Amino acid sequence: MAISITDILSKWLGESEQRLHQLFEQARRRSPAVIFIDEVDAIGGSRTNAAASMAPIVNVLLTELDGVAAKNDNLMVLAATNTPWRVDDALRRPGRFDRILFVPPPDVPAREAILKIHLRDLPVEKLDFGKLAQLTDHFSGADLRAAVERASEKAIYQEMQTGRAAKLTRALLVEVIKERRPSTTEWLETARSYAAYANRSGLYDDLVEYFEK
Repeated sequence: MAISITDILSKWLGESEQRLHQLFEQARRRSPAVIFIDEVDAIGGSRTNAAASMAPIVNVLLTELDGVAAKNDNLMVLAATNTPWRVDDALRRPGRFDRILFVPPPDVPAREAILKIHLRDLPVEKLDFGKLAQLTDHFSGADLRAAVERASEKAIYQEMQTGRAAKLTRALLVEVIKERRPSTTEWLETARSYAAYANRSGLYDDLVEYFEK
């Protein structure tokens, strides 16, 4: 079960908490099941800094993870966030989200594979995907898709100008790649600060290792 914040949040008092409880109950009835919560910081943000209206949602999430009122046997809960430093500390206690995994930006082999996926159904000249991937350091999957789409737009424009069929070329892709700035740059700078100054508990050890490479 993939859960987004739109499945939970409501403008009516108490309805968000009820929705969250119902989703967990639905998963329990279907067990074995996996619940995946995207952008968990939106509903599980630190109660110290969050608006007062969000604290009850965090409390309900904690209760559901603990399985106090119902059994969580054969139920796995996963969550994703770009800002783990905003997640309430209580959510990281044993029995809740007690395993934290850092998913870094794709490396060269991963970027090569992503480029092949996005280009496989397009008219392209023969490409050295490995060299293209090396030019896209810190590009996310979304960055790579956007680069391919932008290069496709330029190829279409060329075709309209010349009246001749155009292919996606290495030159077009390199031109677009050089124009783009990786969307992960700002996040990586923020993450570097947390890894350097807020890692007393070892929570960001994976980040520290990534930046030391």
